[in-house]
Amino acid sequence: MKKLLASSIFFALFLLLAACGSSSEESGGEETENTSASEESGGEVNLYTGRHYETDQELYDQFTEETGIEVNVIEGKDDELIARLDREGQASEADLLITADAGRLDRAKSQDLLQSVESETVQENVPEKFIDSDKQWVGLTKRARVIAYHKDRVDPSSIQTYADLTNEEWQDKVLIRSSSNIYNQSLLASMIALEGEEKAKEWAEGIVDNMAREPQGGDRDQAKAIVAGEGDVAVMNTYYLGKMLNSEDEEEVDVAEQLGIIFPNQESDGAHVNISGIGMTQSSSNSENAKKFIEYLTTEEVQSQFAEANYEYPVNPDVEAAETLQEWGEFKEQDLPLEKLGEHNQRAIEIMNEAGWK
Repeated sequence: MKKLLASSIFFALFLLLAACGSSSEESGGEETENTSASEESGGEVNLYTGRHYETDQELYDQFTEETGIEVNVIEGKDDELIARLDREGQASEADLLITADAGRLDRAKSQDLLQSVESETVQENVPEKFIDSDKQWVGLTKRARVIAYHKDRVDPSSIQTYADLTNEEWQDKVLIRSSSNIYNQSLLASMIALEGEEKAKEWAEGIVDNMAREPQGGDRDQAKAIVAGEGDVAVMNTYYLGKMLNSEDEEEVDVAEQLGIIFPNQESDGAHVNISGIGMTQSSSNSENAKKFIEYLTTEEVQSQFAEANYEYPVNPDVEAAETLQEWGEFKEQDLPLEKLGEHNQRAIEIMNEAGWK
């Protein structure tokens, strides 16, 4: 009887231990499964961007596929996004800001909206002059500000520099955007940095004297005005002409095909080059994901897609430009740290106002 009782107790204990072991294994399995799902999700990163291109979204989706990190995008006008970041302060959910022009990036930095990002990957992929000295922003794509001309009415050899546009022969023939345009502000800021304020002021006054009309419209509008006969030459960013040449709009293609471009100052400082760039916000709560995103956008594969889709030049020197841009040939660009454009922005605006540039 005692042996039977002992056997029963032993068997009961065995069943109890087996049940506990099974429960523990099931619990452990759930924990492993949950951890795996968390790792696959990768978290998120919140982006404010002034770029409005479907191809950019495709790259963001590609980043999510590769890393599991969701990219939440808020689009807007560049200056409005900077103002929004400033207004939101540390309460902002934004982790990253993408905007056109180093002048704007420097403005965001000066308002303490960005923070430094230390990354060997970025430093390997992007030349030093396209990275802020405090590493608060980095260039992603670049564009040159060039001189467009009508092929049938202008001898390109007669214009070799930006200064040539102020010569008497171009009176009432120069088309250019307003002084409120950041691209023109940065162009003049580069002249201040390289040649001094007096030379920059002489140029601004000469441009005003030679304007074919009061400044109006964007870069594409200047191109269209040339073909319409309102002027013979215009100051434009290269990517606008690239997009027009490859547009689905036949009228834009027709306009662009009648124009040639000149890369100015090839015997001196080189053509003015600016960027579209990115910075991590002070308010970022997903800083590791934000850093991964910045690094991702500077890699060769992504740079090729990023630049070619919008006919911009890649900042990564190991990546070739789009075929249209290659057809224009290589050119010398200004060797100037782009943060200088922000430093001289206010003085550039003042000089334009003094010159009567509307």
